[in-house]
Order: sequence, then structure tokens, then C-alpha cells
Amino acid sequence: MIALAVFLSVQMADAQVKSAEDAKKAVESARAAAENPKKAAKTATWLKLAGAYMDAYNSPVGAGWRGASKQELQFILGSEKPSATEQVTLLGTPYVKEVFETRNYYYTQNGILDIIEVTKPVYEDALAEALDAYRKAHELDAKGSKSKDIATGIQMIEGKYLEEGIAQYMFGNNELASEKFEAAANASEMAPYSQIDSMAVYNAGFTAELCGDYERAAKFFKKAIEISYTEQGEAYAKLANAYLNMKDTLASKKVLEEGFAAYPESQSILIGLINYYISSGENPEQLFALLDKAKENEPNNASLYYVEGDIHNKLGHKEEAIAAYRKSSEINPEYEFGYIGIGILYYNEALDIQDKAAVEMDDAKYTKLVEDFETALMNASEPFEKAFEITKDKSIKVNVAEYLKNIYYRFRDENPKYMEAYTKYDTIVKNGVAGL
Repeated sequence: MIALAVFLSVQMADAQVKSAEDAKKAVESARAAAENPKKAAKTATWLKLAGAYMDAYNSPVGAGWRGASKQELQFILGSEKPSATEQVTLLGTPYVKEVFETRNYYYTQNGILDIIEVTKPVYEDALAEALDAYRKAHELDAKGSKSKDIATGIQMIEGKYLEEGIAQYMFGNNELASEKFEAAANASEMAPYSQIDSMAVYNAGFTAELCGDYERAAKFFKKAIEISYTEQGEAYAKLANAYLNMKDTLASKKVLEEGFAAYPESQSILIGLINYYISSGENPEQLFALLDKAKENEPNNASLYYVEGDIHNKLGHKEEAIAAYRKSSEINPEYEFGYIGIGILYYNEALDIQDKAAVEMDDAKYTKLVEDFETALMNASEPFEKAFEITKDKSIKVNVAEYLKNIYYRFRDENPKYMEAYTKYDTIVKNGVAGL
């Protein structure tokens, strides 16, 4: 569920792309100048070296750029044709891959170039070398006359690192992706650009977590929280999970409680806290104490009572859960989630009873379980009906309709009104709510 967002640096379609040989010659010439004591004292020398390395970096990329259409590139590339074309799938997304001598282009199903994979770089460390050159240029630029040019160059490097990070993530190379996102974050903070790339920091932690490097993940999620980039509390939940995997349960608990205080509606934090209290055997009343503080600050926040209902529900406190869900709907009659909470509680109860009935061999007990199963289903129908009625979100209507369809399917032959209800919700599930 996680979504990785990146800043894209766009290479203009009409930019001149140097050959690898010419790019190398330009770098060697610029290096020679930088090794000359007189020339090395000039800002322009280092700007030229940075530019030469960027040209070398862009050389194997060809004339393509992210966001270009296949039709555009067919015209721009002219006689340069791919040596192979194949269908590939990256993280469940289909792409058309075109293979060139120095790179691979990955097009979306809509024919948009989304990923550029360089297979024959001119220099492996071109971006790092360019960044070092910009750093030296800034040190020599005492008057700041070239600050704008240097900052623009750094921003371009940051963008390239981000593109590489997202590409490696798509390829499933999460360790390398994390390194690229870290490089982007570090570049962004370099003067005179001096920006905090909060998404790069978060993504460095996210991809580190995916490859099981929890110490590294903790480092970046902690920084993300420090710079107030929390993804509505997800950073707290992920930091806590990292600590948990590092066997530091106290640190995990502390982070979850801090996160819950800031984001009491975060399901990730809530689930983490509930799991902690269940597994540790500690008194979960602390959860309600934290929630009471949140309710003191926002007594009319219906979602806080929904969260209270969720806590009780997950702890197995049925009546308390229903009461809290109902309270959320009383506070805000247009808050559909209170009704949805009650509906799901009864629906899940019905499924649990159904599982028990499936293995019950005693006829009398089986009959009683079937009765209880049907009662729980009907108990779920009323709150689901109410949620369907009041919600303005079409996707929620369809999701609720799925539950109601399943409920009325059970009773469709008992009463014409149930058959009518089943038909109504089955149609909505199949066709959406456009016809309502």
C-alpha cells in the first residue's frame, strides 16, 4: 500500500546527447583543468567538470526521458532501433521493454516511457563525481554569483538519484533502491540547494525495511519523524516495527504510544499497540488512557470513538465495541464508519459461527449454530443498510453492497423482499452505483 513518490528531472527531447567517446574526452579534459593549480582555483573549472560528468551520465540514456511517449521517441531516435522487445511485469505492473546497446526502456501499457535502465554507463560514479565538483565550485564561489547554477545542478543530480531509486524498487532491488534514495536525500541537503527531501528520506527507510535491514530502516524513519514527514502516522508504525525486529520492545512501545498520541486514527499504529499488549500480557488500559486524552482535545471527533470500538473489538470486548461504534454515529450521524464497524463485527461473528458449525457432529448443536449464524447475519444487515444509505463515497457504497449481497443471498428464498435486496446489491457490486 505503500506509494513511492519522486521528483522527476526531465531531459528535454531536443537536448544533444554526447557519444560515450566524446563524453569521456570531455571529462578527461575537465579533469586535467581541475588538476591545474591555477585553473583549480576557479569556480568555472569545477562547474565545467560537473557538467562533463553529467553529460557522461546522460550519454548512455540516449534521447529518451521519463514521460516521453513511444511515438515521440520513435521520431527522435530515428534510425536507432531496439535490438529486442519483450513484455515484462514489474511489481505486478505490465511493461513493454525495449533493449538498446546502452540501456533498456520500459514503457507503460499506454506507451509512456516510465523507467530507463542504463546497462553500459560511461562512469559508474558519474553522479557522485558531479556532486563533488559542484561542492568544490560552491566552496570557491565566495560571492555566491554562481549559487543558482550550482543549486540547479544539485537539484538535477537529486532527481537522477530518485529516478534510479524508483527504478531499483520496481526491479525488486530494495537494498540498492534504499542507497539511491539516501543519496538523493544527501544531495538535496547540500549547499547551496539546501533542501530537505522528506520523501527521499522516507523512501530510503521504506525500501530498507523491505529488504530486512531494520537498523537502517529505523535510522530513516526516525529522521522522517524528526522532519515531520510521517505519512499520517505510518512512519511511527514502521519505526516501531523496526525496533521490534531489532528486539527492542520497549523502544517499539514508546514509539507506538508517541505515534498514537499524534495520530490516534492510524490503524497501523493501533494494530501495533494492540498486538504489543496482547503479546506482552500488559494491561491494555493504557490504550484507553491514551485515547481518552485524544477525546479530551476533540470531544466531537466521531472517528476517535470508532477507534475505541476497534480496540474493544480486537480485544474481544463485543458489547463495549458496539457501544463505542454507536457513540461515533451519535456524535456525527453522517459518519458511516460507526455503522460499518458494527456491521463487520456481526458479519465476522457469523463467519466464526459458520466455521464452528462446519465441524460440529451433534445435530442439535449444529442446528443451534445455524440459527446463531443467521441471527448474526441479520444483525449485520441493519447497520450495513444504514451505512449504505448515508455514505457519499461511491467506493464505500460498493464495498458495503458486497456485504449486503452476501447476507441477503442466504435469505433470498425465504422472503421476496430479501430476494429483491439481493438483486439490488448484486447489481451494484457488478455495475457500480452509477444507476442509483
